[in-house]
Amino acid sequence: MADALRDLLDGRWAELRRSSIDLLAKLPAERAPDRAEVFEQLGVLAAGGYSRIGFPVEYGGRADIGGSVVAFEALGFGDLSLMVKAGVQWGLFGGAVQALGTREHHDRYLRAIMSLELPGCFAMTETGHGSDVQRLRTTATYDPETREFVVHTPDDEARKDYIGNAARDGRMAVVFAQLVTGGRSYGVHALLVPIRDESGAPLPGVRIENCGPKAGLNGVDNGRLWFDHVRVPRSALLDRYGAVSEDGRYSSPVEGDGRRFFTMLGTLVRGRISVAGGAGSATKRALTIAIRYGLARRQFTRPGSGEEVVVLDYLAHQRRLLPALATSYALHFAQEELVSALHDVSDDRAQRELESRAAGLKAVSTWHATATIQACREACGGAGYLSENLLADLKADTDVFTTFEGDNTVLLQLVAKGLLTSYRDHVGDLDPWGMARFVADQFVGVVIERTAARAIVDRLVGGSSDALRDRGWQLRQFEDRERHVLEGLARRLRAATEANAFDVFNAAQDHLLHAARTHVDRVVLEAFVAAVDRCGDEATTALLDKVCDLYALSVIEADRAWFLEHGRLTPARSKAVTQAVNELCAELRPHARRLVDAFGVPESRLAAPILG
Repeated sequence: MADALRDLLDGRWAELRRSSIDLLAKLPAERAPDRAEVFEQLGVLAAGGYSRIGFPVEYGGRADIGGSVVAFEALGFGDLSLMVKAGVQWGLFGGAVQALGTREHHDRYLRAIMSLELPGCFAMTETGHGSDVQRLRTTATYDPETREFVVHTPDDEARKDYIGNAARDGRMAVVFAQLVTGGRSYGVHALLVPIRDESGAPLPGVRIENCGPKAGLNGVDNGRLWFDHVRVPRSALLDRYGAVSEDGRYSSPVEGDGRRFFTMLGTLVRGRISVAGGAGSATKRALTIAIRYGLARRQFTRPGSGEEVVVLDYLAHQRRLLPALATSYALHFAQEELVSALHDVSDDRAQRELESRAAGLKAVSTWHATATIQACREACGGAGYLSENLLADLKADTDVFTTFEGDNTVLLQLVAKGLLTSYRDHVGDLDPWGMARFVADQFVGVVIERTAARAIVDRLVGGSSDALRDRGWQLRQFEDRERHVLEGLARRLRAATEANAFDVFNAAQDHLLHAARTHVDRVVLEAFVAAVDRCGDEATTALLDKVCDLYALSVIEADRAWFLEHGRLTPARSKAVTQAVNELCAELRPHARRLVDAFGVPESRLAAPILG
């Protein structure tokens, strides 16, 4: 069973996942290495072939986009500063050159980026417009007389902030700026701007500051950048989606500044997917430590036995860790589907769906990491607070994941807006005929809700919770909740006019976020169900069935208020959900070690004294 479970988790890129973990295991396992050590380890990764995975074959790469994300996930089992540095160098800096540049840029830079000969950074975020990228204030103004762009930071609000690789190692930055030519702005574009010379000194016109100590990830040299009329050649523009001729004429294969902006950002979705995967790996590492400790630690004596009780035998301890473990399994399989979608994306519609799913999964995965690592820390008591037992550093290093590569709240709003667009395309603009059809659908939905509630009550006569484990029923609850929340949101937003659109939208933000979350929950459950279905080992399938049940019912339990308010559950059946979660925790407790071992975290990355 153990091998079958590990094989299923390793998935499509099993060989690459394992070879990446093997490469990680060869690196020194220092705790909180300094920036020089992290950069040195980055060189070891480059020499070991890690950096080549996602880049084109003609430049020495392997052109395996999905594989590059899987390899990044593997780094999440080790020092997260190294993982983030690798992501900045090859995912963000190199990925931007690859995705936004043309052949000229690829020929000139990709090999040097892969080998680490050219360390770089990704300078998008500004102090004053962190999430509102479309309104960044840095400018890149074309001067046709010299055939150069003049990159300028107009004030401190426009400084580039939190830029990884900027404070110490980066020699070039992909700088996002408002492109101005012929007296007109054409929106945000990316340019390659050298920031240091060969000796490491800032170049003329470039001001660099260290962001200083952070709550975590101090092996990453985050810095601030200002540009004082810095001139770069016309060829510095990454011009796949927008070019400027020698005489200053602008051209683009994509019409409209807004569409062009979102097209450019869409090509960089790999970074967001990678963060979700890296957060998942850090969470698995924390769960492995906490569950293995819970199986060794004993507290209090069982009456009549004289023996102290293993703490994972306590229901309260199981409740702390096992639903989180089930969620990590669910998110793992959803991440696997997402990586495959990234690797195989073939058209604009698939790209839009990918971007929406990536935004939602990144938000949910990183919030899960924050909550679960905290639960693991508490589950290990005072020992979990000691840095030597790894959880404190994991907690500090992952905290920022909820706000980088997109603030989670903003990302869920993007998901909800995408759902509303799809809903509008399906229902129409709700003219009289569309509204009549909508009202009829609502009536049918209410009847279905009440019928479903009565049916579940009938099936649960006598207090049995077996029906709650019916996979079809679970899927219907997730689907119905998503549909109902989205339809209610659409009704609220129908009141919007040009004059009050902001106020109506702002007043519905809680509803908007709930709609996005219900959508992601449904997508994650479906991914888990699909993974169970493709498992060929009978014993492993039976075990995963229970893990999937625990995920589904713990989600329903967490949102019981909604299910009660909308007739999906009676009060008695709501209590039955809690009882079913308790029962599943007890049933999975003997398998807890097997479930975390299947993650494949290297023993060298579990060198916590509490594990012996």
